Amino acid sequence: MPSIDLLIAFFMATAVFAYMPGPSTLYAAAQTLARGQRAGWAAALGIHLGGYLHVFAAALGLAVVFKAVPVLYVALKFGGAAYLIYLGYKMFSARASLDIADLRVSAKTPRKAFWESVTVEVLNPKTAIFYLAFLPQFTDPAASAGIWLQLLVLGTVVNLMFSSADVICVVLADRIASYFKRSGTGRGAGGGIAQRLGGGILVALGARLALSQP
Repeated sequence: MPSIDLLIAFFMATAVFAYMPGPSTLYAAAQTLARGQRAGWAAALGIHLGGYLHVFAAALGLAVVFKAVPVLYVALKFGGAAYLIYLGYKMFSARASLDIADLRVSAKTPRKAFWESVTVEVLNPKTAIFYLAFLPQFTDPAASAGIWLQLLVLGTVVNLMFSSADVICVVLADRIASYFKRSGTGRGAGGGIAQRLGGGILVALGARLALSQP
């Protein structure tokens, strides 16, 4: 594997990226605010597992396709943005009187949040570009492990660190949702504010992704 100095630089740079608020952390927070803690954990898990697709793609060199074929990049970019906006709109326009407690115990809700988050992460080409641009800087061609193996290991570490930030966001968002529940008795104003806040975050994320430059 790379030298100690290179690995230290890798962990420091990864920590900066991981704990800077980004789409995945805000998405996990949005799911928690609108659907409860169980949905937030399911979303964080879905994002984490979806991230491995990009890790494997970077390790095998498949992410190069996004740079070589701009049309594919644009298609996935707008596909992911449209999906986020769609989810946010559904969440924002849902019935405001729904009890937050019901959102927490619904058996289908966490499963739905999981698959939605997997889809959002897989359809985010910027994640693939990030891994492709970031990981090679910390590989060592002279190391005994092959470049693809180094990329795989480093990518896994990055994905784990990013997921740790998602976990923190779920915990914090759940406390915010609990505050709304107490202040609004779990119905009407409290439930509606949390649900609309979560939906608004998703719509904003989708718009940001659609308007961002490749």
